[in-house]
Amino acid sequence: MKTVITASDVPLAGPLVVAVGSIITMEARDLAGRRGVVIREVPANEVPVVRDPQNLVVIGSDHGGYELKETLKPLLESLGLSIDDRGVRHGEPADYPDIALAVAEVVASGAAMRGILVDGAGIGSAMAANKVPGIRAALCYDRASARNSREHNHANILTLGGRLLTASQAEDVVRTWIATPYGGGRHQARIDKISQIERRYSK
Repeated sequence: MKTVITASDVPLAGPLVVAVGSIITMEARDLAGRRGVVIREVPANEVPVVRDPQNLVVIGSDHGGYELKETLKPLLESLGLSIDDRGVRHGEPADYPDIALAVAEVVASGAAMRGILVDGAGIGSAMAANKVPGIRAALCYDRASARNSREHNHANILTLGGRLLTASQAEDVVRTWIATPYGGGRHQARIDKISQIERRYSK
């Protein structure tokens, strides 16, 4: 039986990987074109396994954040979360905008609802990730900033400074950020205004 790809399957950014022979509706093709999403057909056994976006955290770091990233992975697993590690591996030199883009595209596509980026200070990764439409990356440094970023700002990417936080401090931030739900209500009007700004300048 052939898979049917509809508009709801089209991510906000990045590629859409489908099995060869899939039926792609015209609405899906039109939406992909408007979003700049490239549809790639691959053998069925090469289509990525779909994991629950609510349970998946995509994580990445440059060399300045590598050690802290590796420290945080067991914590995330202990919280019952799946991890998609986008690098770097073994602390090899990397430019934080490249890693930030890789993580942000996964979150923007809807494949993961949350991402974590770690570089030396956490600032550059936040700047780079926030250039991707649909991303609200927040640099957090304590429980209060982590809680606020989620409850008030609906942050979907957390950035951390690997050279500014101890492992214990970072774990406190991550635990709080993961556990805090978006507050909605009066905050939604402000999130909508952020989205309006994004749409205005992404034309």
